[in-house]
Amino acid sequence: MLYIVIQKNNYQDSINLMLLTNSVNELEGVKTGQVMMATDANKDIFKGAGLYTDELEAAGPNDLAIVIDADDEFVVDTVVEEVDRFLSDLSAKKEAGGVQRVDHWDAALEAMPNAELALISIPGQYAADEIERALDNDLHVFSFSDNVDLEDEVRLKQKAHKKGLLLMGPDSGTGTLSGIPLAFTNVVNKGNIGIVGASGTGIQETSTNIEKLGGGVSHAIGTGGRDLSEEVGARTMIDAIIGLENHPATDVVLVVSKPPAKEVRDEVVKVLQSISKPAVAIFLGEKPTHHEGNVAFAYTLEEAAQIAVDLANKQPVKENYLEALDHHADKALPEGKTVKGLYSGGTLAGEAAMMIADVLDLEVESDGGTILDSNGFLVLDLGEDEFTQGKPHPMIDPAIRVEKLKEVVSDETTGVILLDVVLGYGSHPDMAGTLAPHIKEALDNAKEAGRDLHVISTVVGTNRDPQDINDQIAKLEEAGAIVEKTNARAVRLALEFMGHEFKAVDKTFEDYTGETLDLPEASEQVIELLSTPPQVINIGLEGFTEPINKFGGQAIQFNWKPRAGGNARLIRILNALEKYEDQIAESNEKVLDGFRNSQPFLVDNVPAHTVIPELDTDDKVILHAGPPIKYENMTGPMQGAAAGAMIFEGWAKDDADARRQMEAGEVKFIPCHHVGAVGPMGGITTKNFPVFVVENKVDGTTGYCIMNEGIGAVLRFGANGPDVIERLEWQRDVLGPVLGKALRSIEGGLNLDVMVARAITMGDEFHQRNIAGSLVFLKEVAPAITALDIDEKDKQDVMQFLADTDQFFLNIMMAAGKSIVDHARKVEEGTVVTTMARNGENFGIRIAAFGDRWFTAPVNTPNGLYFTGYDESMANPDIGDSAITETIGVGGLAMVAAPGVTRFIGAGGFEDAVRISNEMERICLDHNSTWTIPTWDFKGSLLGIDIRKVVDTGIEPIINTGIAHKEPGVGQIGAGTVTAPVQAFEKALIAYAESLGIDVD
Repeated sequence: MLYIVIQKNNYQDSINLMLLTNSVNELEGVKTGQVMMATDANKDIFKGAGLYTDELEAAGPNDLAIVIDADDEFVVDTVVEEVDRFLSDLSAKKEAGGVQRVDHWDAALEAMPNAELALISIPGQYAADEIERALDNDLHVFSFSDNVDLEDEVRLKQKAHKKGLLLMGPDSGTGTLSGIPLAFTNVVNKGNIGIVGASGTGIQETSTNIEKLGGGVSHAIGTGGRDLSEEVGARTMIDAIIGLENHPATDVVLVVSKPPAKEVRDEVVKVLQSISKPAVAIFLGEKPTHHEGNVAFAYTLEEAAQIAVDLANKQPVKENYLEALDHHADKALPEGKTVKGLYSGGTLAGEAAMMIADVLDLEVESDGGTILDSNGFLVLDLGEDEFTQGKPHPMIDPAIRVEKLKEVVSDETTGVILLDVVLGYGSHPDMAGTLAPHIKEALDNAKEAGRDLHVISTVVGTNRDPQDINDQIAKLEEAGAIVEKTNARAVRLALEFMGHEFKAVDKTFEDYTGETLDLPEASEQVIELLSTPPQVINIGLEGFTEPINKFGGQAIQFNWKPRAGGNARLIRILNALEKYEDQIAESNEKVLDGFRNSQPFLVDNVPAHTVIPELDTDDKVILHAGPPIKYENMTGPMQGAAAGAMIFEGWAKDDADARRQMEAGEVKFIPCHHVGAVGPMGGITTKNFPVFVVENKVDGTTGYCIMNEGIGAVLRFGANGPDVIERLEWQRDVLGPVLGKALRSIEGGLNLDVMVARAITMGDEFHQRNIAGSLVFLKEVAPAITALDIDEKDKQDVMQFLADTDQFFLNIMMAAGKSIVDHARKVEEGTVVTTMARNGENFGIRIAAFGDRWFTAPVNTPNGLYFTGYDESMANPDIGDSAITETIGVGGLAMVAAPGVTRFIGAGGFEDAVRISNEMERICLDHNSTWTIPTWDFKGSLLGIDIRKVVDTGIEPIINTGIAHKEPGVGQIGAGTVTAPVQAFEKALIAYAESLGIDVD
């Protein structure tokens, strides 16, 4: 039976998850398991493995999917424990590593302002965008990522060339810059040989052989395997050769390539013939008969290294570099025996296939990972996609090699098995030790069966690699394998067992009679890259940072996640919008000025109908929170509050009568936001509710909000009993009029900007915590109340109510927020969010560009802490206009200002408060310098939620909120946080892109 666990927003690197999957599949009770990110591509893998369930369909690319086939459900708990343990171990290693980490581009560039290089190792479908972003930030790129469209590679390499930058890759597996290892790479001595390779293991084989011969490497520049294709035209290779020509410490240039396009190969040779330094070239598959002009041509990777070392030592190139093997076949195997090559390195597999086919006169017809399949002779590149889809590369994980080893051993024609063990950073820490028991088992079984079987291996590495090369060789030999020094030698020995001797032709130099070129100078950026240890922004696999920092470079870790949750359509829209950046920035600045320059003053408290024309009517009109909603779709608290308002107004005699009228359509419902008002929770406001009046002195824009009722059974949570109605009547008859008279007696009203600035330094965030604001308000209004010529009991009751109601200032802040956003959104341009509100059914936003237009998505239910006797099953979906506080940058966005409230709402402690505000900073455009927060190094509260940033990062604005019981009248049952659903922001983004004429489909 299939069991599935989805862990929302838990993005993990794919290689780590492949290794985790192996660990999960070893657990007792697991028939088959797979742990992957729920991308569309991975969902296809789940389907192919028979592990697909309907629950996967709803999961997004940033969600971690754990699918288990097991007979017993209890196994799932064991699997989840293993997942948590594995990921915790990774986290602990990260913490112990001491590497600086960032999680977005701006932070990366700020942390490393002198960065030269971006090392990118993320899923290929996202790589092109990040490569382009790196190039746009004037960074060279080393792209370990593969599966980038060829069209994108051509375009991006041309862009890099025009900017004077190198794009190494895509699919560049290895490289070395100034002795600093990059990606899957070996640690080799520094020297005077510069390598440019359209081949990862080709670079590794030649560079490690150079070291074994006593030479050293200045730089090893990987170009990616398609660089010498007809489409790409060797763009990176040519730029790299010119760079090495201009690099004083490089004396010899060595070019390594898989089989190239003929015209491109000739162009590369023309460039090599035009430089002043001697060159060596190996184009795999060619069998050169002579050297020519400035270029020595090699047949094998071993020969290429030998020639390069001689040239580097200013020694003449020999006619022949064939040397005796360390081992020999004591006798040839019987007729009909074959060689099987199981390689983790594609170039090594290609070299083996070439040599076997040349000597035995076989046909090489490469088909994906099958490099040679002729007359029973088989050479596989197990690193190709057909073998690694959903699995780690065989340099990391031996599983596919072990599987294939068993297959070829079962073939009785198999006489020799060729293996490579590639050491270095990124590779398995003990590949030989892992393969050894399987090699021994194969040889022992063959011996018992009377079969003559040999395993021949080569180890690619140096004695400074993180694995011990001597130990690796010893483990292979102890298992019965024969280990030769190079791959070419291993293949020669295999051919000896087939009864054939490999022979090399003698080569001499001939004059070059072709065209030479006037080469341009290398760009300043390339010269700088080749002259100093690189400063690297590592985007993807964290393991790549270790060797860079260890060997003298500098690297920071960019913990990358897919933009827009991996949604290809939204990524395309975000990319298109970047072309309008200047225009959008100008528009947004106008809106931000509206926020910054606002001057909200609390000037009055009056009956709602006197300031809201829509309520100044004989009709039954009720204002509610959030975007428009039908009565039948309202949740319990909002319906209960609406019924209470009707009883309060005298429109209904009781709850049942009120509900009958509303169900019959006798009541008109209008969102508060449509009439310049806001309301907490249900937001219910009718004509005789007293409302605060906040005037934005900049242009007279007003905002209205009813008053806070205190706690307990209150209308905003749906209670509508006699006590509730009595309190509302007291607010109408006493509290509102008293505050109105007091406020009108204060010349100009109360400057809320100043009051907020004071209260935020005292620990308020103005949504869940308002005690400081409420006290500041009481301080300001008390003298005016005491001076009023009114009944002393009314004075005392009002003062006591204000003193007792810690959250009283919330409603004032909401009215202030409304006056601010309604002023700012008069600029109908840009991508700034100007309203966030929820009605229990939908969460709605407005953005500046579209004025009153709503963009909605289903509302979430809050998470948090519950009062005794209540739990999440009783919670109402989120309601209320109080998210106006987050819209203007406080509330949940200013969590750091009120660390004391974080424990109450279930968000953790101070560190969590800092983390949340730092995260919210990523989706906002600026800070409000008027409202500075001491606990945030006196940074201002946030300003300007940008829909682009929300969609791009997937970070949903967080809102502090009370949790209402879903049944009317029960009231508040807890407090917590809720997030604004990203889908609303996505809809707004699509509409905005359409308004600019961008094709969104």
